[in-house]
Amino acid sequence: QVHLVESGGGSVQTGGSLKLSCSASGWTYNNYCLAWFRQTPGMEREGVAGFRVDGVTNYAESVKGRFTISKNDSDNILYLEMSSLKAEDTAVYYCALEFPIYGGSCLDYRYNYWGQGTQVTVSS
Repeated sequence: QVHLVESGGGSVQTGGSLKLSCSASGWTYNNYCLAWFRQTPGMEREGVAGFRVDGVTNYAESVKGRFTISKNDSDNILYLEMSSLKAEDTAVYYCALEFPIYGGSCLDYRYNYWGQGTQVTVSS
């Protein structure tokens, strides 16, 4: 059974940094994408960053140069390091998993497995 648990959210001032973690377990496919999405009330969920099993990463234009996605293979933990945070980064951030995949950007897939989300609030 797939299990995704996010942590690391919180409140931070504009320009600050946060690091989100997602503990991922419960699948055996070695061909997958892991990704971070975010959602604000009344808006559609937005893909933020994707990590393909071969290490290829993809980012939304709005976060390029500020966010970094990475994965610790020994612990199977997905990270999202966020810096130079802006008020518009405020959202609930979700970790997501999809498999099998067939190449391309991990932000182009429709994901079937989701964590419960963690709130990130950026204020001045």
